[in-house]
Amino acid sequence: MLIEFFFCLRKHGLKTSITELMDLLAALEKRVVFAEVEAFYYLARLTLVKDESQFDRFDRAFAEYFEGVEQVDLASAIPEDWLRRSLQRQLSEEDKAKLQSMGGLDELLKAFQERMKEQQKRHAGGNKWIGTGGTSPFGAYGYHPEGIRIGQEGSNARRAVKVWDKREFRDLDTEGELNNRTMQLALRKLRKFARTGSAEELDLDETIRATSQKAGLLDLKWRPERHNAVKVLLLFDVGGSMDDFIYECQQLFAAARSEFKHLEFYYFHNCVYEEVWQSNERRFSEKTPTRELINKYGRDYKLIFVGDATMGPYEIAYPGGSVEHWNEEPGQVWMRRLLNHFDNAVWLNPQPLEHWKWHHSIDMMHELMGARMYPMTLDGISAAITTLLRKSAAPAPINSK
Repeated sequence: MLIEFFFCLRKHGLKTSITELMDLLAALEKRVVFAEVEAFYYLARLTLVKDESQFDRFDRAFAEYFEGVEQVDLASAIPEDWLRRSLQRQLSEEDKAKLQSMGGLDELLKAFQERMKEQQKRHAGGNKWIGTGGTSPFGAYGYHPEGIRIGQEGSNARRAVKVWDKREFRDLDTEGELNNRTMQLALRKLRKFARTGSAEELDLDETIRATSQKAGLLDLKWRPERHNAVKVLLLFDVGGSMDDFIYECQQLFAAARSEFKHLEFYYFHNCVYEEVWQSNERRFSEKTPTRELINKYGRDYKLIFVGDATMGPYEIAYPGGSVEHWNEEPGQVWMRRLLNHFDNAVWLNPQPLEHWKWHHSIDMMHELMGARMYPMTLDGISAAITTLLRKSAAPAPINSK
């Protein structure tokens, strides 16, 4: 009985033993629950799961076994031609390999200025002029290993090193329900409780002690409310490739808001430059100078960057490398200023760890962070928090599995 359910739990990574399964069967024989799925769910979770960080895995296993809910790759069921943009050239890998970069950001901008002076009419499908659907470094809906994207709705091949669009990003949902409790459990390790302010919370232990000393005459004792004293500054990367990780970031944001009383957050795009913002709708009109973060928030704040660090290397290393504006100083200069001010800082990367090696920009940012970049997984968040709690800047190791 329930042997297949047991194997399903093990398949999902739960360390449930035969002894715990026998405890569940014994409870069923005693009719602790009867003919009610929800009651059985809670009984099974109580007897089979010994670590609340594994509740999410249990939920997935329970749903798969009792409801037949499994992950389905919907994208693979859709015909490719339904998703292919019309009038856009489809290049083979061999064709893409033949395309050459312009030799750096300076050369790219120089060539762009020349095209602006020379071009007289619209072009589509070409390899030189500013146009659409071709292999030119300049334009929209085409492919080039290193180009400037202009007037395109959303990302395409994600190869542009500069973008001349006014793109609208959306704020992370601050009211979203936290469905995956593992992030909240991981962040809980950063708790540092303090009691300050007026005495408004009943101190039950002291009340019992004082009442017993007065021969049963009730003597209520109060204490200041306990709250999380840790101060956290969150900087979220939004837009572009981060659109793939909106759900994960909202989960992290919801968990952080529920755990920390002293939480401040700002947005940036790809790399931090001279300004950040708190509202994506007003990000072009209401920006906050990055220097203000350094002047406003003390060294005791824990600084957490959240982003996939997937960008052109120019965006980190070069003046003017930003894809949205002309930055007078390289992004790495602003990163160092922040890291020199805040004693404790980490970077959480939602990009799967096994993909990091394919992006040079991740290597660059990982080095800037002093190896304090972690995947946004339960193990990664736990290791990041261990690093934040250390007095030294030495990064904590993570489980790379």
